[in-house]
Amino acid sequence: MTDRDTLFTIGQLAQRTGLDARTIRFWSDAGLVPPTARSPAGYRLYDTEAVARLELVHTLRELGLDTATVRAVVERQTGLADVAAAHARALDAEIRTLRVRRAILRSVAHRNSTTEELRIMHELATLSAAERQRIIDDFVDEAFAGIEPEAPGAQIATGMRSMPATLPDDPSPEQVDAWIELAELVRDQGFRDRCREMAVTGARDEAQVPEVEMSAGATAVEAGIAPDSTEAAGILDRAVPAGTDRAALADQLATFTDRRVERYWSLLGIINGWPARTPMVPGAEWLIAALRAHV
Repeated sequence: MTDRDTLFTIGQLAQRTGLDARTIRFWSDAGLVPPTARSPAGYRLYDTEAVARLELVHTLRELGLDTATVRAVVERQTGLADVAAAHARALDAEIRTLRVRRAILRSVAHRNSTTEELRIMHELATLSAAERQRIIDDFVDEAFAGIEPEAPGAQIATGMRSMPATLPDDPSPEQVDAWIELAELVRDQGFRDRCREMAVTGARDEAQVPEVEMSAGATAVEAGIAPDSTEAAGILDRAVPAGTDRAALADQLATFTDRRVERYWSLLGIINGWPARTPMVPGAEWLIAALRAHV
C-alpha cells in the first residue's frame, strides 16, 4: 500500500496536522472535509487528499473566512485568488478603522478629556469613514444648497464642496483632534448659517468687494497700530481706493470675515497635512475697525 492509499482516522489526522480532533470532526460534519471511507466499525477515514484539504481549510479559517466561503473555495466554486484578494481588501479596511480608533484613544489620553469630549470622541471612533464623510457632506449640502459654482463670489461654496476632509489611514493625534473639532464645528447651526450667509451674499453680483490692499491690515496688526489712530488713517488712504464708501466697504468685509470659517480651513490643512496658512482674519478685522473709525 502506498502513502496515497493510506487512510487516517480523525485521531491520526489530529496527530499529523496538530489540529484538535473536535475541530476536524466539526469541519467534517460541515462538509468541508468529508471522509473518504468508513471503517467496519463505522469510524471515519481520510486519505492524503483529505489531509491536504484539511490544511487548506485550516489556513482559510485562520485568515478569517466564514464557513460558506471556505466551502466554495475547497469545492472550487470560487477561485482562491479572488477570495484572497477580497479578504485582503476587507482586512485593509478593518486595519484603517483600527488605526483611526487607536489615534482617537491616544487623543483621549493626551487631552485628559472631559466626559462630554469623551462621548463625542467615542462616537467618532465608532463611525465608519463613509459616516464621517457624511457629516461634512451634510454640512455642505445644507449651507450651500442652490449656490451655483460659477456664480460671482461663490468661491467659499466651491472650496468647501471640493476640499477633502477625510482622515488619513494612520492619523496623528493632531489630525484626530482637528477632525473632532471640525466635526463639532460643522454641526453647529450658527456656523452653518454664517457660511450660508457668506455663500448667498457672495453669489450676488453686487456683493463684489472693491480692490483693497488687505495686507495693510495684517501689517498694522503686527506693528500694533490702533485702528482709530491717526497712523491708521494714513494706512487707509494708501490701502483703499479714493472715493470708496468706507462704511459700506466695512460692512462688506465683515460679511466675509469670520474666525470660525478661517478655523475651518486651518483644520482642513491639519487633516490633509498641508502647510500652515497665514491667518487673514486679524488683518481683515483691523481694516473693518479702521474703516468704521475713519468714515
